Formats: sequence, structure tokens, C-alpha cells
Amino acid sequence: MMKEVNHCIQQVATQERPRERLVLFGAEQLSNHELLAILIGSGTKKESVLDIATRLLNQFETLLNLKHATIEELQAVNGIGRVKAMYLLAAFELGRRSHLPNRLERTVVKHPDDAADYLMSDLAQLMQEHFVVLFLNVKNEIIHKQTIFIGSLNASIVHPREIFREAVKRSAASIICAHNHPSGNPTPSPEDIEVTKRIAEAGGIIGIDLLDHIIIGDYRYISMKGKGFF
Repeated sequence: MMKEVNHCIQQVATQERPRERLVLFGAEQLSNHELLAILIGSGTKKESVLDIATRLLNQFETLLNLKHATIEELQAVNGIGRVKAMYLLAAFELGRRSHLPNRLERTVVKHPDDAADYLMSDLAQLMQEHFVVLFLNVKNEIIHKQTIFIGSLNASIVHPREIFREAVKRSAASIICAHNHPSGNPTPSPEDIEVTKRIAEAGGIIGIDLLDHIIIGDYRYISMKGKGFF
């Protein structure tokens, strides 16, 4: 009888372990701290791996903050050594890359949605503004993407010459500009409008059209062309 009770207790305990729960019920059924526990792998003499995972989440408050943590910040958490920190960073990077379009097949931009989808996972949750340019060929296929500037946008810093020097180098037929608003609100600022008009005017002179300027917020966007800003 005692054996059967011990077996039942052991079975319940096994089913409560993150790895076993993943096998039994699927990854989507696990909580955030259970998934982190699987990545961390093992606990310490004083704490279980679930305790460490829970404390890690509590310390960074959100998965987004955890995703942007540096290896040094992760290692500062008791129970997270260099190797475990590297596992976590690698997992977050793989997750980010899984949302990227297949670069082996050139993306064709037929609508602002296409450009926004292409850039959304890269720009939607960055802590600083990134000004990015997509360079397109005559078939409206994206042939190159380049970050031109990182920081607050203004006309004196984001200069058309930097953009069109690269466009000429790539033999681009047209370009699409994009940048993110860390606030999450994609509404264009006066600086956004001024910069866009300058780029559009320069492109008209050179013969490389500015097709659009996409502003990305918290997984939403505004097409400045579509809204009639230029």
C-alpha cells in the first residue's frame, strides 16, 4: 500500500516538472516561468530551477525587459551563470528571428502592409528610435535593408545624401523609409513630416522615388504616404 502511495506521489511530482509537463501537455500550456526553467536547466543547492525562473521574471518584471537584458544583467541574478545567460539570450534571438521574413526569397512590396510586416518584428519594441531604409529594384523587390541612424529623428541628422548614396550604390529604383516610435504611438511628429518631405524632394531630383515612410509603434503602423503627408 505504501509503495502505491509513494508511486502516486512520484507520478504527480513528475507531472509537475516543466520538462515532463511540456511533453505531456505541449509548450503552449506552460507558464512563462516554467518555460524559463526549462531553458535555465537546473537549480542550485538552495533553490529549485522553478524558484530561480520565478525570481528572474520578478526581477525584470516583463518578458520584454528580460528579452532586452544583457549577459551581464542576467549573470547578476543568483543562479544564472554565464552559460545559462547565453542559453537565454540565444533562445530570445531565435524567437526574434523566427518572425523575420525568409531572406532567401525576395519580398515584394505591393502595399504598405508588406513593408510594415517585413519590419515589424525588428522595430516594434526597440527602446530607441531606429531609422531604416528598404532599397527596392524595378520589380518592387527588397534588395537591401540598412539602418541609417539610431536616435531622435530630426532633419539635420537624417540627411538625404546618406540614404541616396546607398541607393545609388545598390542600383535601387526606389526606397521605403521607416522608423519606430518607442512610445508605441505611430502618429507622425512635425520632425517626421519635415524629414520625409526632404527625402521625397531629393529622390525626385535624383530619380529614385520615395514610395513611403512607415512609422511603427507598438505592433501598429502609419503609412505617411497613405495619410497624405507627402
